[in-house]
Amino acid sequence: MPARISGGLYVFRAKEQTGSRFVWWDGSGVCRYAKRLDEAKFCWPDRPRVQLNHAQLMALVDGMEWKRIRTVTVWRPQSVG
Repeated sequence: MPARISGGLYVFRAKEQTGSRFVWWDGSGVCRYAKRLDEAKFCWPDRPRVQLNHAQLMALVDGMEWKRIRTVTVWRPQSVG
């Protein structure tokens, strides 16, 4: 496994901001996913490197404003018995 990509997801954008490519290591090889938006543009970060949580990443992939996504901790009830 290449140490440079271990556990990370790397996102590359096209110049026109309508296309993106996602690269990650799945344990057996390098995977690549590409997406192009037909009518919208991706909302890209201003900085060259950011860390997103799962909800923010899914919003970015869907072309949504990922900066507004906030996660909420859900408390699950414990079983009594």
